[in-house]
Amino acid sequence: MAQPSKPRHLPLAFYRNPDPVAAARSLLGKRLVAQAPDGTRTAGIIVETEAYGGAEDKACHGFAHRRTARTEPLFAPGGIAYVYLCYGLHSMLNVVTGPADSPMATLLRGLRITEGKETVARRRPGIPEARWADGPGKIATALALTRADNRLPLTGPRAQRLSIEETGLRPRHIVAGPRIGIDYAGPEWAGKPWRFLWKPEDDGVILEA
Repeated sequence: MAQPSKPRHLPLAFYRNPDPVAAARSLLGKRLVAQAPDGTRTAGIIVETEAYGGAEDKACHGFAHRRTARTEPLFAPGGIAYVYLCYGLHSMLNVVTGPADSPMATLLRGLRITEGKETVARRRPGIPEARWADGPGKIATALALTRADNRLPLTGPRAQRLSIEETGLRPRHIVAGPRIGIDYAGPEWAGKPWRFLWKPEDDGVILEA
């Protein structure tokens, strides 16, 4: 009997991409996986991302090389999670990319849940499946992510709690638009088309658990 293949974590080289926009686009179609301490696994295909890139990006928490206890994970070499609280309420999961000391990350904005649907339904009671994880705060709720997951490695043998896997999906019809909620960064940066949305059905892809 054939043995099931091991999950293919994205290699470390994937996260060291010095182009934050390319990294954000490349995460579309990958599978985000969260495993609870009791072994419960929930996962979903990444369908919406936002790029935040470099010390010159006025919308980035690391703008002007601003290093604080909160932003320090952004300055690590790519391949870890950056989880912060928005308005003190919602955990937001970011994937740190790029080389060390260059604050780059991709905010995960949308997932299509494909694994652990019963678990996610309990975490998102009364919410239609299509809305379980269609926003960054909703992703955290659906996958039970908190600030305790900040700085976790996303690849290698230590990526037990949180990881991103290859799926073989290659999104083609990607819609780019301005990032959301960053008017404070001014029109030049707020208007950059660095948010990416992929609807699998536009490529004839049917996602199944």
